[in-house]
Amino acid sequence: MTDLVLVRHGETVWHAENRYAGLSDVELTPRGHDQAALLAGWAVGAGLDGIWASTLGRARVTAAAAAGKAGLDLRTDARLRELDFGQGEGLTSAEMAARFPEARAAFESDPAAHPLPGGEDPREAAERFVAALHDIAAAHEGRVLVVAHTTAIRLALCRLIGVPLGEYRRLFPRLDNCALTELRLREGRRAALLQYNSPIGAVR
Repeated sequence: MTDLVLVRHGETVWHAENRYAGLSDVELTPRGHDQAALLAGWAVGAGLDGIWASTLGRARVTAAAAAGKAGLDLRTDARLRELDFGQGEGLTSAEMAARFPEARAAFESDPAAHPLPGGEDPREAAERFVAALHDIAAAHEGRVLVVAHTTAIRLALCRLIGVPLGEYRRLFPRLDNCALTELRLREGRRAALLQYNSPIGAVR
């Protein structure tokens, strides 16, 4: 049995305008660094057995702060990266609706069946992310922090608790930076959701 604490990285420079950041290596804001520091403070007393992160910089920087405070090595896995949003990369929802209105409307109707133009298939993204989580769980007993990305985490939640992938935006409408989402994985069983989007404190 392994408990995985899934955390979205700290706030980035695209956060204020709600721009889609997939594979772009977007830097953390000062607030994002403060959020990472808050997560690091939580990690000290969280009883962690390991810390993992996506290979994208915003996740690695966030996780590195926690690893340093907790005295654990930071390990990375490229399968934990965010989706590639294709032509939507770096755009807001409004900008997408102006540039490719039909594709954006189809995405909003069913984002799993209709990925953004040129983007990664969400079903494939869910499979790679979940495979990484199972491998991480197999390597640890106890509790593990995994720092990754909002869309990939929400897709993985749907896959692991057994709900349609196309529902991820409705069922999990938000995932705050450095909030805690915790899953319990048992071999051969469906995952249990222990907490979702739980704040660990406020950054002022």
